[in-house]
Amino acid sequence: MAASDMSVAPYWEVTFDADGDVDTGQRDRLLDGVVRRGVVDLVVFAHGWNSDRSGATGLYSRFFAPFPALAPSARLGYVGVLWPSMRFSDEPIPDYRPVPALGPARPALDKRTRHALLEVFPGRATLVEQLARLLEQRPDESASLEEFGRLARLLVEVPPQGPQGAFTADTLAEGVPEGTPGMLCGETAGVCAEFAAALAEVAAAADAVAGASLAASATGPSAVMTGAAAPGPQVWDGAHELLRQATYFAMKRRAGTVGERGLGRLLGQLAERAPDVRVHLVGHSFGARLVSFALRGLPRGVRTVKSATLLQAAFSHYAFAARLPHDPRASGVLNGQQKRVDGPLVCCHSRHDSALGTIYPLASRMAGDARTVRGLSVNSLLGAKWGALGYDGIKAVKGTLSFPLSAALAGRLPASGCVNVDASAVVRRGGAPSGAHSDICHQELARIVLAAGRVV
Repeated sequence: MAASDMSVAPYWEVTFDADGDVDTGQRDRLLDGVVRRGVVDLVVFAHGWNSDRSGATGLYSRFFAPFPALAPSARLGYVGVLWPSMRFSDEPIPDYRPVPALGPARPALDKRTRHALLEVFPGRATLVEQLARLLEQRPDESASLEEFGRLARLLVEVPPQGPQGAFTADTLAEGVPEGTPGMLCGETAGVCAEFAAALAEVAAAADAVAGASLAASATGPSAVMTGAAAPGPQVWDGAHELLRQATYFAMKRRAGTVGERGLGRLLGQLAERAPDVRVHLVGHSFGARLVSFALRGLPRGVRTVKSATLLQAAFSHYAFAARLPHDPRASGVLNGQQKRVDGPLVCCHSRHDSALGTIYPLASRMAGDARTVRGLSVNSLLGAKWGALGYDGIKAVKGTLSFPLSAALAGRLPASGCVNVDASAVVRRGGAPSGAHSDICHQELARIVLAAGRVV
């Protein structure tokens, strides 16, 4: 998408590499343009998993489209953050692009997904082809699953376990001891079986919702049709999900690096050049992690970030906690960073996000946690301990206020602190395996961003 095709103006793009280094030409155009165009309120949006620039800019254009009409008197500017991440092509994005049907007949690893893997993991073509071959052949031997797990660890550069393989602060899981998620440790066959069971649960829940919707809209008993029974859990479907989640684990680490070392530094430079510009951060999925880590990367004394809105944030709901309920000696990785916002930090969440409600807790649990996700529910210990912000909101932060979407839109959001907004009323569409995770382009959510920033 060309800048001239964007739904709003002025609009700038800023590209970061995996290490957080910025495209200096784009940076300079942004810094000069904000001053020249007299921008007062600058909305900075970071995407989550998108396989290419067109996917990210398409998202930005759709999300930003309602802003001019909602705030006609505001002197708004818009920034789209581009960073190297990806999504698997079988994940649905409502109203955006068709996706292949989920099921046994789908390609194990289609060309678009292979290309995306090579884009975000350059130089690993042999690994990608070996993984794809195993997913296509689906051999019966358990040794093949173990080989698949070994290849997945190599792809995402998981270090050996033990004292010599400890992660740095940039790679630790939020609100938990340092280390590698359990999905990348131990016996691969068992992990794949658990992922397969979780996928079957998600698919069954999606079928139930679809059936209920069909029954509610039916004009008579004959209008309700029953499909063939879904196949049971397949271990190689679980292996496919293991690869997806291993890839997202790498993207999650990368988002923190780009936010802290890249976007945070850029916001500091913007504050020097245009100290009166009010910045409003918005992030979706891992992009929410990126903008949150940007707060940690802000130079001392910078107070130009006036709001932060996290949409279906794919990181721990304890990330901002001073003390963890299951370990009072530990704190979340972003403990206190909400105070870097000179305004509210708003977390929009939805119970219809199965990527975060069911799959995320399994993928995020640490090695040594013996619990299983069979029969996983929101009330399970696993979900409570390893849950995501985008599913049930910010947890264990004193003073956090919570509102349903209707109340948040009808009233005035708090002027500071953490705020949860249950957006399930609009963030509700999407098929398995991710559910409504990417269903974020709604006028109501644009209104939340403007309300959080006091933009009129």
